[in-house]
Amino acid sequence: MTGSGAARPMLFNAFDMLVPVHQSPGLWRHPDSRITAFDSLDYWTELSRTVEDAGFSCLFLADVPGIYDVYGGSADAAARGGVQYPLLDPQVIVPALAAATTHLGFGLTASVTYEAPYLLARRFATLDHLTGGRIAWNIVTSYQDSAARNLGMEGQIPHDERYDRADEYLEVMYRLFEHSVEDDAVVADAERGVFVDPEKIHPVGHQGRWFSVPGEMLTHPGPQRTPLLFQAGSSARGQQFAVDHAEAIFVISSRPEKLAQQVASTRQAVADTGRDPESVRFFAMVTIVVAETEQEAQDRLTEYRSCVDTEAALTLFGGWTGVDLSGLDDDDVIADVQTEANQSALAMFTKDPTKQWTVRDAAEFISIGGRGPLIVGDPVQVVDELERWQTITGVDGFNVSAAVRPADFERFRDLITPELQRRGLLAERPETPVTLREQLGGAGPHLAEDHPARRLGSRAEAAPAGS
Repeated sequence: MTGSGAARPMLFNAFDMLVPVHQSPGLWRHPDSRITAFDSLDYWTELSRTVEDAGFSCLFLADVPGIYDVYGGSADAAARGGVQYPLLDPQVIVPALAAATTHLGFGLTASVTYEAPYLLARRFATLDHLTGGRIAWNIVTSYQDSAARNLGMEGQIPHDERYDRADEYLEVMYRLFEHSVEDDAVVADAERGVFVDPEKIHPVGHQGRWFSVPGEMLTHPGPQRTPLLFQAGSSARGQQFAVDHAEAIFVISSRPEKLAQQVASTRQAVADTGRDPESVRFFAMVTIVVAETEQEAQDRLTEYRSCVDTEAALTLFGGWTGVDLSGLDDDDVIADVQTEANQSALAMFTKDPTKQWTVRDAAEFISIGGRGPLIVGDPVQVVDELERWQTITGVDGFNVSAAVRPADFERFRDLITPELQRRGLLAERPETPVTLREQLGGAGPHLAEDHPARRLGSRAEAAPAGS
């Protein structure tokens, strides 16, 4: 099965996290790494300018609300290896990054399991205002028992129930974003002494199984109203959630042929709901090691492998899957078990028809770039491979993870971006800044008319706040 045929301009997001180690355990020790400054604002403003100069559409910031404490039964390995710990809050930093850039969007991961929708809607609307509409929300249900415990729960909500709850959460968010405050509610009429027209403010009146939100949205609509909606669920239930809600879908696979099937089936499922399947953007994760020559790139990869931290890699595995491999030998085969964690992450290693994964295999594979493909070569070879992936899979672009940070993003800007531009493969951005939804191909700054959020009923049908 193949994707869309001839290559077309690609979209790129920088996939990162406010941590010492994101997807490549141990690489913080490489001489080119500057990630020990991850808690510095200057580091992130400089990185934002770098990826904007590289032609990226978005800085996509991952987040988790807990510590990876599965491996060895404690958080010790995560702490030693800096494995997504310490972790800063990505939502706090975005206004400063937006002020340092002009076009770059910001994808923020926020959990529907642990955030109250009423307050999260205000936060995203505020960020939409302060960034000029350059905000995306990566919707996650979360997968860590440590997060559940530290947020006052005995354990995680069961996997599929998390998504049922998330559906209701999204209904609340849509009513707040789209149907509570009308576009022209803020009049600032000094002569009449009216700042907000109360006739244009409407209570959302939601009373459901999990949420009760009777009142009005706290914040008036930002440029996009609803932030651009990202989703990355890969389980059967997660994919259905993406079909129902997402405008952009983050996909991960080490094999393009398998990914092509997922993209095609998801687009068909989107069409079956009455939405335009081509309006949904797909981004595949990829890690790139590039140099001016192929030999230099291979030498660089050898350097990277010398910095790998195997224990930290298995800590990542445990955090993703909920499975502790600490008591197994390197040659033991990873068994398939039912967990309430990231089911697609575990399935990648336990349901692979081409091989039986051992503990050693998993550690080596995860060690540079996590679960996505690793592309190594000179700029021509790298872009050739990106074209091949796009042609086979039908994805619209890539979420690029850096092994050595920020050096790999700088090398992308200096070596890969010119080659993409030479071939006409880098999506052009408008000279005048636009919203992130428009950058990624939307017809306008707001949700498409066929999106389910728009089907909840017009704001004019709701009762005024004072009635």
